[in-house]
Amino acid sequence: MAHQTPRICAEEVHAHPRAVAYLRVSTKEQAQKGGQDEGYSIPAQRAAVQRKIEQLEAELIEEFVDAGESARKADRPALLRMLTYVQEHKVAYCIVHKVDRLARNRADDVNIHMTLQQAGVTLVSVTENIDETPSGMLMHGIMSSIAEFYSRNLATESIKGMTQKALTGGTPGLAPIGYINVGQRDQFGREVRTVEVDPERGPLVAWAFKAFASGDWTEQQMRRELTRRGLTTLAKPKRPSKELSPNAVHRILTNPYYKGTVIFQGTSYKGVHEPLVPPEVFYQVQQVLQAHCSASDRTQVHDHYLKGSVYCGSCKSRLIIVHARSGGGRIYPYFVCSGRNEKITDCRMQAIPIKTVERLIREHYKTVEIPPEIRPALRDLVNTQFDELMASAAPDLAAKTAEAAQIKAEQRTLVDAHLAGAIPVDVLGDKERELQERLEVVQAELTILSEDYTECRQFIDDALHLAGNPVALYDRSNADPRRLANQVFFKKLFIIEDAVGAPPRPTRRVESKLQYPFDILTRKDVQQEALAMAGEKGSYSYPPTAGSVAHCFSLTHLGWLTGLEPATPRSTIWCSTN
Repeated sequence: MAHQTPRICAEEVHAHPRAVAYLRVSTKEQAQKGGQDEGYSIPAQRAAVQRKIEQLEAELIEEFVDAGESARKADRPALLRMLTYVQEHKVAYCIVHKVDRLARNRADDVNIHMTLQQAGVTLVSVTENIDETPSGMLMHGIMSSIAEFYSRNLATESIKGMTQKALTGGTPGLAPIGYINVGQRDQFGREVRTVEVDPERGPLVAWAFKAFASGDWTEQQMRRELTRRGLTTLAKPKRPSKELSPNAVHRILTNPYYKGTVIFQGTSYKGVHEPLVPPEVFYQVQQVLQAHCSASDRTQVHDHYLKGSVYCGSCKSRLIIVHARSGGGRIYPYFVCSGRNEKITDCRMQAIPIKTVERLIREHYKTVEIPPEIRPALRDLVNTQFDELMASAAPDLAAKTAEAAQIKAEQRTLVDAHLAGAIPVDVLGDKERELQERLEVVQAELTILSEDYTECRQFIDDALHLAGNPVALYDRSNADPRRLANQVFFKKLFIIEDAVGAPPRPTRRVESKLQYPFDILTRKDVQQEALAMAGEKGSYSYPPTAGSVAHCFSLTHLGWLTGLEPATPRSTIWCSTN
């Protein structure tokens, strides 16, 4: 195989490190903005990435572009091709414009970053100071968490818009079978999305309700009859029309939309669409369905604020609640291993009284406490890095601001020349489009360069406040805030049994997997780096005194930190004390 040696050496020896670039925009509208194949954002990202490559003195060997692909999913075509490519070729850097181009949630970000690390590839962000040092990893985590917050917040805003549409009787999302979504223009030329009865399927759905109300049909019989009459699903761009699924008839017959009611987020609204079924027929159908249903025993559900957070330390199964009854009729609640209880593992973990688990979890909260002398140093470490990012962007920001002003001046000169008769209208249109496209690219770069990282700073501030005295914070909370606190601080809480003595009487302790950013803020190496920097720069002011307004924050901050909606955001205040 000696003849292969020159090829291998030629592939591995390069004058400059090799790099790949990943570019992405979220929507098809962004990808096609301005009538271009790549819109405005992709060229702006490409230009910024090229400048970074020149700074690194690297060689760009491959570029991967996802146009119109959301970062909420990790199976984007170009991303998958890039991850495969770096595993098969020798690559030093993967360059992105911002971390949120890769992922909009922490789980995907960790998996992608791990794949790159295993391939020996260093992730480089054009606008963020990300490397493999503790502070660089902290910055990486901050930016990916902010990306996740943005994604969740965007979803929340979308839900607000759909709720408003439901309030006015509109239909959020796709209308059910029997209706079609249509777009119309009002007198001002604005698009108005409405719902109309499907002329082919609507009459068949109306007949199904009337026939089923007689009590002479079963759901399967009705499905076969509707199929015989030609009822099929509505064709979509990527999904052809097909027969009804086995459960489709039940979904149709139980959907109040057909009697004119819109259900959104568990609330009923009077719709403005045309009902296919009179209310009395709909309710008669519900009675028939109820009569067809046989009574079934339901497992009693026992709720507790630790449910969903605690796991067996032996087999990693979730802990569930059971209630044991004594000979005297007294009820005792226990946490038991679901793996042992359902006989799916060979776990030998004993049942643990709920009060014992509550006490263990409370004690474990001490492990996430960050001492008061370290918190300001950590805060300063993060803010210093954000300041460096903003400072490094200042020259580019000034240059791009001047370029935008120059383009606007050229636009004014162009219009003046046209008004003076020097430029015909067709030439004016072409020149104006060219200038506007240049301005769009520059403005996109300006938006990125002018990021002040206010939300990122607040994110870390809130986390450090929470870690000030988490035990006291936990003690003064009721069940709902405690459930939320468990989700904020911990991914999972494991109850570990250590058998001692004869006969064995187990001692128990708790181990956990921390949520971001507490998993990094509590690391000793990160804290040591922060203290070392504090020692170099001098003394720091401590956080506000316990109980002050600046030191307290409502549960809405906690919900913002994690993307969770708190149970009582207006009435509950958590105040961290030193």
